[in-house]
Amino acid sequence: MASPDLRQELDCSICLSIYTDPVTLRCGHNFCRVCIDRVLDTQEGAGAYTCPDCRAECQERPALIQNIPLCNIVGRFLSTRPDQEETGIFCTYCVDSPVPAAKSCLLCEASLCDKHLRVHSKSAEHVLCDPTTALGNRKCSVHKKVLEYYCTEDAACICVSCRLDGEHQGHQVEMLDEATEKKKEKLRNVLQKLTTMREDNEKRVHSLQVRRRGHQEKAADVTERVTALFRDIRRQLEDLEKRVLSEISSQEQRVSLPVSDLIRQLEIKKDELSRKMRHIEELCNMSDPVTVLQEPDTGDLCDTKDRKRRYSQVYDVGCLDVGLISETLHTGLSDIIRGINVCFYMQDATDIVLDVTTAGNNVEISGDGKTASWSRIYLHRPVTPQRFEYDQVISTRRFSSGRHYWEVDVSKSVVWRVGMCYTSIDRRGDQSYIGYNTKSWCLCRWNNQHSVSHDSKEIRLPHNMTCDRVRVYLDYGAGQLSFYSLRDPIRHLHTYTAALTEPLHAALWVGDGCITIVRDWDELELS
Repeated sequence: MASPDLRQELDCSICLSIYTDPVTLRCGHNFCRVCIDRVLDTQEGAGAYTCPDCRAECQERPALIQNIPLCNIVGRFLSTRPDQEETGIFCTYCVDSPVPAAKSCLLCEASLCDKHLRVHSKSAEHVLCDPTTALGNRKCSVHKKVLEYYCTEDAACICVSCRLDGEHQGHQVEMLDEATEKKKEKLRNVLQKLTTMREDNEKRVHSLQVRRRGHQEKAADVTERVTALFRDIRRQLEDLEKRVLSEISSQEQRVSLPVSDLIRQLEIKKDELSRKMRHIEELCNMSDPVTVLQEPDTGDLCDTKDRKRRYSQVYDVGCLDVGLISETLHTGLSDIIRGINVCFYMQDATDIVLDVTTAGNNVEISGDGKTASWSRIYLHRPVTPQRFEYDQVISTRRFSSGRHYWEVDVSKSVVWRVGMCYTSIDRRGDQSYIGYNTKSWCLCRWNNQHSVSHDSKEIRLPHNMTCDRVRVYLDYGAGQLSFYSLRDPIRHLHTYTAALTEPLHAALWVGDGCITIVRDWDELELS
């Protein structure tokens, strides 16, 4: 069944009935051929012909062009038009037998069939609308006159008496049709925004589903590799196998559950948006301007701040931490049987050595290049482009591929920074501190508070954290840099994800005491 708005579009504005042989004027308005011919006949000798709708003038009698698409639409509408008796509204004046009403007159508060409609008054005060039983709603409750205007100051539908003599005298008013069209245009804009939001919502759901599958596939892959390794180990390794698989499972839940929760929230939001869209579509399809205009505005439905905040939360969770899984496995195997060649993915690598040519003049480097100590004595090393102005030092080795980790003993220092940086990091000025620029990432301790920092953006870690030994884990290909506290149990502190564009160095800043590199490894892929 055609919507009320569509049905109204098929009415000729002259006879107020469905088009018969519709024709189009130059201005684009459509009329029944007979109706517009009669109007043009009355305009003969007036000097100009005007469109009854828009008053567009034409010096010569306009040619009437048949609107073939509109003819086809009218034909299809009439062929599929349901029996008018289904509306249950009948002509008021056909008392002998019920005849379906074609229109209702708001002034007369009566419904009329096609027969009585032809003899009904055509004067302006007799306002016709689609058949309805709610005729009283279209009249002023005070003056009992037809509602013709909309008071923009009071947001109310009013009659002519309200405008001229009543409480709305002197107020800015609009014709009902004009005000309704403005309201519908506003609703259409909101509908468009909601449609865009729903489409964006669907795209985000799809993206999150893909992300969740990736987590699950990665977890399954790690589980398979770990299980294959344990298949060749004796029964005394069963407990270790359970611990490793439990770690994988817990991590998979940790990274997947937030995504699943967000998907559920977005699905709920999508349903809510759909409900609101359906409601707005119903309003846009209503022919009753009072109902449309009395509906509260819905412009605040399109706020995207909370949506963006919830969507961004899932990226703070990180990915499956293969580094932590591998450490648990390696430590367990080392405790059970030392000397065995563990082929999961670790073996000794070239040592990380601190580059004394980069050390600030209050940083003393041990002979083996493993320990950086803060010195009260200024060491008067030569000032070079490579040397830091402040109490920092970086490693001689650079990392531009693969997966690596190294560990630092910070128990003998109260104020320190541990991290990685690009070779191109500034060596002088406040912007040279690791973590204070876009070229470095670090874990630091200051005023008995631990935090991670990048580009001067600090993220504080829990106050009750104790961190005597730190692990820095780099997966260059994935663009991930992670920090761990090696207290029992091992604790993941934070992971940065970035598009790495240069080789990285290990970097230390020491504010007192000393920091010592105690262990460093390279990772090999499981064959």
